[in-house]
Amino acid sequence: MTELHKNLIDGEWVGADGVENINPSNINEVVGLYARANVEETNQAIAAAKAAFPAWSRSGILERHAILSKASQEILARKQELGELLSREEGKTLPEGIGEVTRAAQIFDFFAGETLRLAGEILPSARPGLTVEITREPVGVVGIITPWNFPIAIPAWKIAPALAYGNSVVIKPADLVPGSTWAIVDILHRAGLPKGVLNLVMGKGSVVGQTLLDSPDVNAISFTGSVGTGKRVAEASIKHGRKFQLEMGGKNPTIVLDDADLKVAVESVAQSAFFSTGQRCTASSRVIVTEGIHDKFVAALAERTSGLRVGHALEKDTEIGPVVDPSQLKQDVDYIEIGKGEGARLVAGGERVTKDTEGYFLQPALFTEATNSMRIAREEIFGPVAAVIKVKDYEEALATANDTEFGLSAGIVTTSLKYATHFKRNSEAGMVMVNVPTAGVDFHVPFGGRKGSSYGPREQGTYAAEFFTIVKTAYTAAG
Repeated sequence: MTELHKNLIDGEWVGADGVENINPSNINEVVGLYARANVEETNQAIAAAKAAFPAWSRSGILERHAILSKASQEILARKQELGELLSREEGKTLPEGIGEVTRAAQIFDFFAGETLRLAGEILPSARPGLTVEITREPVGVVGIITPWNFPIAIPAWKIAPALAYGNSVVIKPADLVPGSTWAIVDILHRAGLPKGVLNLVMGKGSVVGQTLLDSPDVNAISFTGSVGTGKRVAEASIKHGRKFQLEMGGKNPTIVLDDADLKVAVESVAQSAFFSTGQRCTASSRVIVTEGIHDKFVAALAERTSGLRVGHALEKDTEIGPVVDPSQLKQDVDYIEIGKGEGARLVAGGERVTKDTEGYFLQPALFTEATNSMRIAREEIFGPVAAVIKVKDYEEALATANDTEFGLSAGIVTTSLKYATHFKRNSEAGMVMVNVPTAGVDFHVPFGGRKGSSYGPREQGTYAAEFFTIVKTAYTAAG
């Protein structure tokens, strides 16, 4: 009988009913059985976090450092095991899964260090005899809602700073991929977190997520997911006067200029658009190419796209794993048909792939003769589908790249220092990449975008303090 993985509420594992977690590489394989919390259990988790907050917020920095450091060490030691779990439940290849687990370990290690680097300021007052102290204090109970596409890295980069700065946490992972988050919560629990400081409530967004939004005892919510749900998080948070942080969609461009190194351009775009099955908010699905290099670039990228090896996430030679579930697969296939109907030309891929196991396999799709007004160039597909848009020169390329409601990540491939410098300054994106893929940032630097992609302070690195703490200004008269 499959073991039930329970929710963690007030330091206890609780739950009776579970739902099967299915492997998208082999839909006949059950990854695990995971509990689903109800409204009452979610409210119990919030109450536990509220009760635990006062003591944890005043806990010693060495205690927090030890717990986060211990968690980091165990995650890294178990990277093969946890990487396999991640790849089995989400579908990204095993090297990608292990890489994501390693990143999670690095994030916890970084924020373990941040507990020892908490700092403030002491300033002279404009009034004689007074000193001014500026310090940061934890926000309170933080609700965390995470997506399915990075099931261990994104929970890590939200949980780690929340705990490091003295907040208590209630986390709801995506219903599709509870296993990876369950594993890191279990690690943190055994690392010595006091009861109630970290609570895990798995289940439906309409139940668990909505309860978090409705609760006046949740002081801040950090959300990564769809634009529509992000707007609901914002509306509910404004009603309660709570802090909120949103990471949402992207329709990220990569510009390829005439002077680009062709091999660099092809590999950069292939990785940006198709790796992790294109299921990244930073994936580049708009490829804007100047006319001088257009034809040879398209020919080379079409060849690379057709040759990408699609298969079971754990197989050694697989480059592209399955789409995460049938709903996402249908969305990808529907957009491929939309692209054809709009007049774009499908030059590579786009067909279902049959393997030894029954899974959600799709050959990455490459369109040419697209325009920036087409739906495939304006709406986030969240799958391995890319469209090439031909432009005259750099000026048109920049204007096309910025012509989107999103602004998360943007790239350019060029050997020109002039154009690279200009693009970094004038790209309307939160993250800009020159001669490297648009997807992929380091664990110690800020992550986030602008326009419709993000709202609120950046995630990761020292910038995480902006969301997970409140600034306090205190005056003292010497006597």
